[in-house]
Amino acid sequence: MMKFERYEWVAITIMISLFIFVGFIQGWSVSLVILNMCIISAIMTMGVNISWGYAGVINFGVMGFLAMGGLAAVLVSYPPITESWQVGGRGLGISFALLVVLVIAVMYINKTIIQKRNRYILNSLIIFFGILIIRHFYLNATHNIEDVNPAIAGFLGGLGLPIIFSWIVGGFFAAGVAFVIGKVALGLRSDYLAIVTLGISEIVVSVLKHEEWLSRGVKNVIGLKRPVPYEINLQNTDWFIELVTYLNASKLNNIIDVSERQQVLNNLIIDASGIFVKLSYAILFLIVMFIIFYFANKAQLSPWGRMMRAIRDNETAANAMGKDVVKQHLIIFVIGAAIVGVAGAMLVTLDGLFTPSGYRPLRFTFIIWIMVIVGGSGNNLGAIFGGFVIWFSWIEAAPLTTFIINQLTIGLEPDNALKLHLLDSVPYFRYLLMGLILLLILRYRPKGIIPEKVRHS
Repeated sequence: MMKFERYEWVAITIMISLFIFVGFIQGWSVSLVILNMCIISAIMTMGVNISWGYAGVINFGVMGFLAMGGLAAVLVSYPPITESWQVGGRGLGISFALLVVLVIAVMYINKTIIQKRNRYILNSLIIFFGILIIRHFYLNATHNIEDVNPAIAGFLGGLGLPIIFSWIVGGFFAAGVAFVIGKVALGLRSDYLAIVTLGISEIVVSVLKHEEWLSRGVKNVIGLKRPVPYEINLQNTDWFIELVTYLNASKLNNIIDVSERQQVLNNLIIDASGIFVKLSYAILFLIVMFIIFYFANKAQLSPWGRMMRAIRDNETAANAMGKDVVKQHLIIFVIGAAIVGVAGAMLVTLDGLFTPSGYRPLRFTFIIWIMVIVGGSGNNLGAIFGGFVIWFSWIEAAPLTTFIINQLTIGLEPDNALKLHLLDSVPYFRYLLMGLILLLILRYRPKGIIPEKVRHS
C-alpha cells in the first residue's frame, strides 16, 4: 500500500479545504463542476507525466489525443443515422477497401522489385491513379452523407451504445494515432519531436473540423446520452423527492403555509438534482482516476518502471546495456496518449456535446504541461495535484480578480473608465496568474510541489 508523506497529506488537505470553501461561498454545484474538471485534468496530466516523467518523451500532441477520445464518445454513443449509411456507406466502404489494396500493392512492390528506379516509377503510378479512384468514391460518398438533413445530421452517427464504453475506445483511438506518430517521429531529437507532435495534433483537430461526415465538423454533435440520471427525471422520481424532503425536514417543518412549503421543496429538489448529477459524475471520474493512479504506480515501481527511468536519465548507458530505447519510448508514448484519450472521452461525456473547434493545441496544450511542472514531474500524485491546482486556479482566477478589483476601486464611480477597463480585462488575468504560479514554482520548487521520490533499489 502506498504511503503518503506529511507534506503530501498537507497538500491534499489544503486542496480539499479549497473545494469546501468554494462550496460554502459559491455553492456546492459550482464546487462540484470545478471538481469534475479537475479530475479530468488530473487524468490528462497523468498521461503526459507517464511519457515525460517516466521516460523523458515529450508529447505536445495532447489536444490531438484528447480530440480522438472525444470522437470515440460520438462514434460509440450516438445512434446510427440510417439514411446517411444508405446514401454513403457503400462508397466509403469501397474507398477504404481500395486504400487497403493500394497499401498492399505498394508494400508488395517494395518487397519484390529490387531496382530502385523501377520501384519508384511503379509506386508513383499506382499511388497517383489509386488516389484518383479512391477520391472519386470518397468525395461522392461524403457529399451525399453531408447532404442528409444537415441541420441535425449530415454525418454517419455512431453505434448507439452506452457512452461509458467510449472511455475505453477513446484510449484505443488515441493509442492508435500515437503508435503511427511514434513510428515516424520517435527517432527524432526531443525538440524536433515536440514540434512534430504539436503539428500532428493540429492536423488531427483540423481533420475533425472539416470531415463533417465523421463528426459534423464545426456544426458540433449535441445530445449525447449520459451515464448518470438527468435532472428532470430525478425531479419527478419519488425516491429522490422523499430523500430531499427527509434531508430538509427541519427547514420545511418551520414553514406553516402549505403552498410556500411546496414552493421551497420544489426549489430544493431542483438544486439537489443538479448536485446529485454532478456528484454522480465525480464518483465515476474518481473511480477511473484511482484505477489509473494505482496501475501507474505499480508500473513505476516495477522493473519496467526502473528501466524507463534509467532510459530517461541516460539513454546512452541504457542502449549500451542492450535496451531498445526507441521501442520503449514508443511503448511509453502510446500508454501516455491512451490515458489522455480516456480523459478526452470523459470530457465529452461530461459536456454532453462534441465541439472540434474547442480543441486548440497552441493554447491548452501548455496548460496541461504547466500542470505537470507545477505538480511534480515523475510523481503520479504530483501530476494529479498539479491538475487540481492549475485548473482550480484557472477557473477561480476570474471571480477572485473581480473581487479584488471591486475592493480596490470601491471609492470610484460604477462608470469610471479605469474600473470598467480593469473589469473588462478580468479574463486575461488568469494568464497572468498562470505565469506567476509557474514562475514561483520554477524559482522555489523546481521539481514541483510534490516532487519525484528518489528510490534506491
